[in-house]
Amino acid sequence: MSEPNPSPGRAEIPVDPTSTHAASPFIRTRSPLPMLAFASPPTAPPTVPTWVLYRSKIELALSLLAYLMVLVGTLVFIQANPTEPWRYDVLGLPLVPGAIALWLFVRALGRLGELQKRIQMQAFGFSLGATALIAFAYGFLEGAGLPHLNWIILVPIEVLMWSVGTLIFALRHR
Repeated sequence: MSEPNPSPGRAEIPVDPTSTHAASPFIRTRSPLPMLAFASPPTAPPTVPTWVLYRSKIELALSLLAYLMVLVGTLVFIQANPTEPWRYDVLGLPLVPGAIALWLFVRALGRLGELQKRIQMQAFGFSLGATALIAFAYGFLEGAGLPHLNWIILVPIEVLMWSVGTLIFALRHR
C-alpha cells in the first residue's frame, strides 16, 4: 500500500526574504496604509449658492414666458377688435418683455468666462454668415421658381446655426 503524501510541516516551508524580489514586475506590491494621524481636510461647501447659479436662467425663462403670454393676449385682443385705430399700439406691447429678455440674455453673456465669450463670439459670427448665405442662396432660388418664404423663418435658422457654431467651436477649443 502506498501512503498519501504527507503535508509539509511548518518547518519545511521556505521563507522568502523581502529583498529577493525587490525589482520584479511580477510581484504585486501593496499600497502603503493611510496615515491615520492626520485627519483629511474638510470638504468645502460650494462657494456659490444654487439660486445664484440658476438665477439668470430662471429670469430669462420667466421673461420669455411673459413675452409669450403678452403675445398670445395681444393676438386674441386684436382678433376680437380688428378695426380699432389703436390696434398698432397694442401690437407693440410684446416688445416690452422681449426687450427685457434681450437685456437678460446680453447680461448672461457678459458673465461668461473668457473662453466661453470667445466661443460664443465665434459661434455668433458663424451663425450670421451661414444664415446670410442660406438667405441669399434661397433668394436666388426664389427667382428660379421656388415658393416665397416668410422672413420669420430666418430667426430659427439663425438659432440653429448658432447652435451648430457653438458645438463646432466648443469642440475645437477642447
